[in-house]
Amino acid sequence: MPKILVIDRCFLSRTGLAHLVSGSALNVEIVQTDDLLRAREYMKEKPDVVIADFYGFLHDLHHIDQLSSIFAASSSKTRFILLPAVKSVLLENYCATQNVWFNADKSCSLAVLNEALQNALTLSHAKTDSRHIASLLTLREEQILQLWKKGDSNESIAEHMQITVKTVYTYKRNIRMKLGADNRFTLFRRGTELAEI
Repeated sequence: MPKILVIDRCFLSRTGLAHLVSGSALNVEIVQTDDLLRAREYMKEKPDVVIADFYGFLHDLHHIDQLSSIFAASSSKTRFILLPAVKSVLLENYCATQNVWFNADKSCSLAVLNEALQNALTLSHAKTDSRHIASLLTLREEQILQLWKKGDSNESIAEHMQITVKTVYTYKRNIRMKLGADNRFTLFRRGTELAEI
């Protein structure tokens, strides 16, 4: 049975979305939460679809990258449907670097939302995800991988990306983990897979 996680601060939105999903012809398990810590725990169950309004949580976050734990905990088949109540440039820029299936605001029609949900569930169960290896990485990770492949030093990458050297190390570790490389040498031995990145 497909699992759907609804993350939203607004009680009415959460229950309305849960009602929309349960009222459709879909036979699904729905979990809803208004807490990001609980959402991270629910992500361990690898839901098929996550419907979220992260805007309500922005004032609680020390940094927008705290949302990355939710995206990182998802499986390759998880589809994110984002429905922010209010537009936020910070949130839009961050979400553009993540693997988002459908992005609209809460004023989108129920028919459009229901169609996006149906498509997400159909595709998440249709087959195993056969995405190109690069699509496992965020945009920033892809940029860092390109610089890394060119042979740029950590300091050079940090300067180019306007981040700290420690952050470069973190990105490199995440890249190795996502691509299943035990160490940096393994990563580049698999050059045929990474050549088109």
